[in-house]
Amino acid sequence: MWPRIGELRSLALGTPGELRATLNTLVLAGVKTATAGLISEYAQENEELEQVGERLALVDDHDALVAVVEVTGVEVVRFAGVPWDFARSEGEGDRSIEEWRDGHGAYWARQGTPVTEDTQIVCIRFRLVSAGDGGISTGDLST
Repeated sequence: MWPRIGELRSLALGTPGELRATLNTLVLAGVKTATAGLISEYAQENEELEQVGERLALVDDHDALVAVVEVTGVEVVRFAGVPWDFARSEGEGDRSIEEWRDGHGAYWARQGTPVTEDTQIVCIRFRLVSAGDGGISTGDLST
């Protein structure tokens, strides 16, 4: 199971360190409004897919709250079928869908899970709700 903050599932982008810090900064700046994951990770962690309207706790390397995001879309597609408009909304500077596929394929291979054209990808779109704890108690985060 993924860690929780209050009632919210955590969203830990990328790998700890510079990558996670960069991705979190992109979310806080409103540039990154989507993220992609492997459906196999959900099965391994016994997690359900996110639901539209669900709020997630964006966390740093120490599982501390960075921001709260709200899921605005969830779609499962083949790796080869991830659309360019989704890839662009990840806000990571890719200039084409081919560049996105090369970068994400290399990332997952480095993590020990090489992908093929048929690998199922969870495409999550979200919007920033609040940065930091915003004075919200963890008990109030799910409202």
